Amino acid sequence: MPLTPLDIHNKEFARGFRGYDEDEVNEFLDQMIKDYEMVIREKKELYDRVQELEEKLEHFSNIEMTLNKSILVAQETAEDVKRNADKEAKLIIKESEKNADRIINEALTKSRKVALEIEELKKQASVYRMRFKMLLEAQLEMLGNEDWDDLSHSLNEREEEEHYENI
Repeated sequence: MPLTPLDIHNKEFARGFRGYDEDEVNEFLDQMIKDYEMVIREKKELYDRVQELEEKLEHFSNIEMTLNKSILVAQETAEDVKRNADKEAKLIIKESEKNADRIINEALTKSRKVALEIEELKKQASVYRMRFKMLLEAQLEMLGNEDWDDLSHSLNEREEEEHYENI
């Protein structure tokens, strides 16, 4: 068990023949008591300071642990967000490709349909042109026919007769 300042103060030495000077010894012991009290006080202050620092260290260690956990959670969340964004991007691309294919197929179908309609219209125009040409040729043939001349001649005669009758 360590000595206390009181132990030093109360210490009595046996007296011997030609011993130490009592005042000098008492003075030395008084100085030792002061120094020992100061050492004990410093030790207590240092102990209290160590306790305080250990509490702070524990507090900061807890904060560090919490921050590390938070960082891990944030990293995991960021990775989840990135994975989800990648999945969503792939889905959007896939959907866009499907829509593009659908639009292209619809356009091709419409294009084929329009091409068929154009071909059909060309055929109809050709048939119409041929029929119109045949009609015109028939009409020209009729105009070139002698019956037409006879009809024209008989009309002229009739007009002359009517003219003479009116006179």
